[in-house]
Amino acid sequence: MNLDLNKVKTYSIKKRFSKIDKDAFSKVCGKKSGFGQFYASLPGILKAKDFKAVVEAIVCAKRKNKPVILMMGAHVIKCGLGPLVIDLLKKKVISLVALNGAGIIHDFEIAYQGATSEDVGEALKDGSFGMSKETAEFINQAVTSGVKKGLGLGESVGRAIAAEALKYKEYSILYNCHKEGVPSCVHAAIGTDIIHQHPSFSGASTGEGSQRDFLKLSAAIAKIGGGGVVLNVGSNVILPEVFLKALNLARNLGHKADNFVTANFDMVYHYRPAVNVVARPTQDSGKGYYIIGHHEIMLPLLHRAIIEKI
Repeated sequence: MNLDLNKVKTYSIKKRFSKIDKDAFSKVCGKKSGFGQFYASLPGILKAKDFKAVVEAIVCAKRKNKPVILMMGAHVIKCGLGPLVIDLLKKKVISLVALNGAGIIHDFEIAYQGATSEDVGEALKDGSFGMSKETAEFINQAVTSGVKKGLGLGESVGRAIAAEALKYKEYSILYNCHKEGVPSCVHAAIGTDIIHQHPSFSGASTGEGSQRDFLKLSAAIAKIGGGGVVLNVGSNVILPEVFLKALNLARNLGHKADNFVTANFDMVYHYRPAVNVVARPTQDSGKGYYIIGHHEIMLPLLHRAIIEKI
């Protein structure tokens, strides 16, 4: 049987819906253009469109006095991005910072000596990995002392850094959270962090302090309905899991935690952030975004775009 192509049905392209329109194309910026012009020049297509939507959601949340919760892995600190986070704290854009256990380690070491991140592979050969005395003693003592006073992990370490004459504490996110009155939470998993190897470590204090921070985060999430924003930057397991349970707890207690925006920023695609941050929490209302790119590029872009608009 031969096909008669003369009988093919066609239609006018003018009647067809097209997903891409020239009005969404990128614009060419002049040599001396400012960041605002560069940002406006980004195409309104795919991830550039999503990026702009996240920026707008954060700006709108600030204007409406809704929470903007930043959850972040320790790699963000190691990438040298603490000053940008601190600036957003000072500008009252971020209303709560949640870290994993490694976050307090790098945050303290930066405050203490202006440097962090050891050579794990090399140190592992002789068992010296993570055995730095000052890091473990300072943090573990801060946690034990702070928890006895009724504090969570984040505030315990933030207060301890504030109380000491640490040369570089202005670079500490936890110190600046304490200074600016912004809640900080640390969600630890026993055995995952170098300070857990030391005799000064108290699992009881760490567990109790982390539980307090979980409830603090849950209370903040209870208020995100109607325009709040939750950002997860560089945490693949711990914080996406903590967020999902905190959200569920808030809803279980009757809080209308819906119609908010979530965004996950990471270098590659991961299952848990995709489902626990982006998809499941916003399945009935709100919107979730997954934006892939290196932190040391994407976070400066996000920071600058936000401050341009506020």
